[in-house]
Amino acid sequence: MDITITWQLFGEIILIVFALVLFVLGVFTAYFGSGKSRIAGISLLLAGLVVGLVYIIYRHMNNPGYFTNVILIPGLAYIGGAIIGAIVAFLLFLLVIMKT
Repeated sequence: MDITITWQLFGEIILIVFALVLFVLGVFTAYFGSGKSRIAGISLLLAGLVVGLVYIIYRHMNNPGYFTNVILIPGLAYIGGAIIGAIVAFLLFLLVIMKT
């Protein structure tokens, strides 16, 4: 495998996980927050959606089928594992903060 493709794939997975974590944290903040924190949560949610959609549209225009054939199908386990790990770490963080 060419090294440029490996680094490109690495960067794209970081971008996708970034967008998804922003979306999930925005949902949590918008749901549980009030006032200014609810507005901040909605803006995080929207930022996650925008980053994800811009990436998908950009990728589809430049190389149709790349997102589904290279990122989505083989990388679903990696991305899903990263998201599950991030959510579990975030919930553990909340548990520790709420108990102290």
